[in-house]
Amino acid sequence: TSGSKKMIEELPLDELPEARRMTQEQLAEQLGVGQSHVSKLEERTDVYISTLSRMIEAMGGQMEIIANFPEGIVRMEKIPTFE
Repeated sequence: TSGSKKMIEELPLDELPEARRMTQEQLAEQLGVGQSHVSKLEERTDVYISTLSRMIEAMGGQMEIIANFPEGIVRMEKIPTFE
């Protein structure tokens, strides 16, 4: 339903794995890190774009960055890495 879609669109990072029916342990295994590392990432308020992208991909998704301007929308083709 549109209500559940809207709810998913507004989830904070720490609730996303649960919404995808994944535990921190499962996500950590997909990322090749320990569960405590995932927990720390979820608690952070500032995360590298590349780290967030890897987390999204590990959950089976694909991250897109979209810039909204008055003239229109620009979709970033490549996610920059600043790590």
